[in-house]
Amino acid sequence: MNTNTLENSVTEVIFQLEKVSVYYGSFEAVRKVYMDIPKNKITAFIGPSGCGKSTLLRCFNRLNDLIPGARVEGKITYHDKNLYSKDMEAVEVRRRIGMVFQKPNPFPKSIYDNIAFGARVNGYRGDMNELVEQSLRQAALWDEVKDKLRENGLSLSGGQQQRLCIARAIAIEPEVLLMDEPCSALDPISTLKIEELIQQLKQNYTIVLVTHNMQQATRASDMAAFFNVVTSEEGKRSGYLVEYNETIKLFNDPQEESTKEYVSGRFG
Repeated sequence: MNTNTLENSVTEVIFQLEKVSVYYGSFEAVRKVYMDIPKNKITAFIGPSGCGKSTLLRCFNRLNDLIPGARVEGKITYHDKNLYSKDMEAVEVRRRIGMVFQKPNPFPKSIYDNIAFGARVNGYRGDMNELVEQSLRQAALWDEVKDKLRENGLSLSGGQQQRLCIARAIAIEPEVLLMDEPCSALDPISTLKIEELIQQLKQNYTIVLVTHNMQQATRASDMAAFFNVVTSEEGKRSGYLVEYNETIKLFNDPQEESTKEYVSGRFG
């Protein structure tokens, strides 16, 4: 297995993982991952259920800090700074590294206030109307909601709600967007809209995407990381990184047999 880094690439690296493991108590859920995440690219995490994709994703904005008993070992650097050092405040990390979850989760507020809420909390002093419009435009939602900004965000369709959540994440001006299966609860048309949106967003953001959908990974990502799972005698499942490469190479010329079996649909 290769070291899964991008040392020979001219692409700027935004995250670097060295021997990263994630534990829940004494249980090692993710084992010793080495990986570089390139800036302004879309990196997809693929693999069977239980292989630690979402667990690893949550390391990037320290959401695992909120889970009792969870801890991260190894080193994750963000712009060459240790993401878990004492002088890195978790709240600031989460402002710069936004998150979009599997199920759309708008606040039970107006469409306008869904966007404005985070900006207000973070002390935004600019033109709020302009920020709301700009965020909704970036999320390809403005034309659909511009005449009903005072309506409840929960009144939107599922696909619109997910784009509202993306707009909400964008509004606090992050650098990175983490997306944990953002299309799994959506219909095919809404899914394609989100995928098109993701492609547009990578001009301004680094995106890390967890997906179970092989077609989505091939359509939407520049880099792909395949994770597999090993089951202990006690029945506990631990994930590990098998292979990491440009998406087109990982799907068309996988170097590991288990990757080949997974992307061809023979298991998973």
